[in-house]
Amino acid sequence: MNIQSEIEFFADLGLVDKARFVARLLYEIAEEAKVGAGDGTDLQRYRFANEMTQRLSRFAYQLLSEDAARPQDDVVIRMLLGGRADKNAERIMHNAYRRVLLGFESFDTTVLMNPH
Repeated sequence: MNIQSEIEFFADLGLVDKARFVARLLYEIAEEAKVGAGDGTDLQRYRFANEMTQRLSRFAYQLLSEDAARPQDDVVIRMLLGGRADKNAERIMHNAYRRVLLGFESFDTTVLMNPH
């Protein structure tokens, strides 16, 4: 997977589409974490999925809140798709991300009704 092209893809999405993408990714990470290898790594997989859920749900909240202090798009994509020492965690993330890409349609929604 080419990280730079994924950064460009994600950066081109509107805020609402970014949040939709992240929400779908949260679902796919949970689904992927359920798939056990039968090698005793269940707890490790669940901890990884939980950690990513916490980080990504916070990021989605920041997107929808139009929080200027949120992490930059490239930082988030590198966190998701960068190489990992834990190859199980890397597999979970790449499989989940790939499934989101295959089914994602951008609605080009860019307007939020932010009362600020």
